[in-house]
Amino acid sequence: MYDVIVVGARCAGSPTAMLLARRGHRVLLLDRATFPSDSPLSTHLVHPPAIMRLARWGLLDELRATGCPPIHEYGLECGPVDLMAPLPPAGDVDVAYAPRRRVLDDILVRAAVAAGAELREGVSVQELLTEPDGTVVGVRGRTKEGTVVEERATVVVGADGTRSRVAQLVGATEYHTRPPLLTSYWSYFAGLAVKDVPTFRANHKYAFAWPTNDNLVLVGMAWRTADFRRLPGGADEVFLPAFDEIAPAFAARLRDAERAERWMSGSVPNFFRTAHGPGWALVGDAGYSRDPCTASGITEATRAADFLAEALHDGLSGARPMAEALADYQRRRDAASRPFYEYTCDFASLDDYPADVLQLLDAATRSEWHAAGLSGLFAQTTYPQEFFSIDSMARLLTGPQGAELTHWRLRALRALVGGPAGRTRLARGLGQRLVNGRLGPLGSYLATAPPAPPVVNAPTPS
Repeated sequence: MYDVIVVGARCAGSPTAMLLARRGHRVLLLDRATFPSDSPLSTHLVHPPAIMRLARWGLLDELRATGCPPIHEYGLECGPVDLMAPLPPAGDVDVAYAPRRRVLDDILVRAAVAAGAELREGVSVQELLTEPDGTVVGVRGRTKEGTVVEERATVVVGADGTRSRVAQLVGATEYHTRPPLLTSYWSYFAGLAVKDVPTFRANHKYAFAWPTNDNLVLVGMAWRTADFRRLPGGADEVFLPAFDEIAPAFAARLRDAERAERWMSGSVPNFFRTAHGPGWALVGDAGYSRDPCTASGITEATRAADFLAEALHDGLSGARPMAEALADYQRRRDAASRPFYEYTCDFASLDDYPADVLQLLDAATRSEWHAAGLSGLFAQTTYPQEFFSIDSMARLLTGPQGAELTHWRLRALRALVGGPAGRTRLARGLGQRLVNGRLGPLGSYLATAPPAPPVVNAPTPS
């Protein structure tokens, strides 16, 4: 009898198992794969909040030793906007990495085993064991050799990805759902010097690149999913022409590089799932999935694993009832993730920015604080509520960059919030409504969103 069975041993499951095992709980970790192995449909950029956790868990030095290059800045070219800005820190960590999944997942799996978790590879979970009242009490699966495996636990955790078998078996409901928004082609290139993370957005297309292990660079191009279905050919026919269209200078460099691996393609649905029930919980993509345009899956997975491990420890140790602890886990997960989910879905629409919004973002690139904030929106170190708050916008509008703004809406907003009267509740409230009204679906969310958490990615005990 185990305290916890974790189904799925990658970037959500292994940290959950590791953190629980470090606290003395008996954990069984199951995965259909054997490690080390790749997860080829992952774009594997790991933002500073996840790197902060790897450091706290004592795993960052091992990642660095793999030769994966550090990333210090994120950028975006979009019309007049030309951003390349340092990453705001999470805790004292202001660096990102993009390790291949065969590298990162192996580090995490071995850390879980070193902590005391039992790992069984090559096991596919097919059923859940339940009590008459529906409480989950274990799993039934099969090894690659066909041997039936049946084990029991106090809690079964589904960390088995977007198409989670555990989520399907417990009937976890979805909410805040959106269909797949973007579909991408990507591969790995040799002989291409990319230091940080340049991205390009134009003509309803989005391109991205970042360095990884073995002196390779991941390079991708995303189209709206409906547009992708109408492309006139495969990756060989459409990839470079799309770069010629939206990033011609980068396209020229790409032509001099060599594609080192096969083309990959994919899209991702957008949803939250109910993350807990009697005897079960979900973590990582099994409980929350978002478009990969902001490359936040691993960062979200490690944060959720941290939250879930804390909740499970409280429930297993008797510090509070398990149902209460797991409900708090889902609340914390949603509070931390929903703002970035809305930002990601809004970005993935690839709608053209209005002229006044483009001018505002262009001005933000010339303000050190706001440029870092734009980078932080992507890196999950700056909440949208913080960056687009009327305080933040007033600071930009009334600073040196604000004097350059010519669009009448921005001049009117500056007049509203720039003087002493702009500090009144009435002026601030009206100014915030004007800002939100220009941000499309993201602005609609921000109009009713709770304030950003006071401390971004605050550490929790490991």
